[in-house]
Amino acid sequence: MKHPCHTEQLAGLRRIEGQVRGIQGMVEEGKYCVDILNQIKAVKNSIITVEGKILKTHLRECIKESFKGEDEFDSKIDEIVKMLKR
Repeated sequence: MKHPCHTEQLAGLRRIEGQVRGIQGMVEEGKYCVDILNQIKAVKNSIITVEGKILKTHLRECIKESFKGEDEFDSKIDEIVKMLKR
């Protein structure tokens, strides 16, 4: 099975990386706790956005592909349920 491309998520991931570096700088500079927490919340939301886009692609492409075989479909469903429980 060929895996879908997620390169369109790289910009979001780079933005998250920059946000995390910004938080590190805030901690090093002794910034106000609530300001740091607000930035952490922003990073969490950004990660959730990227996660959702990758999951959507997975459902559209990988799960659709698995409809060709019942055993593979069940395996993909189990895989998603296991991932969501983490």
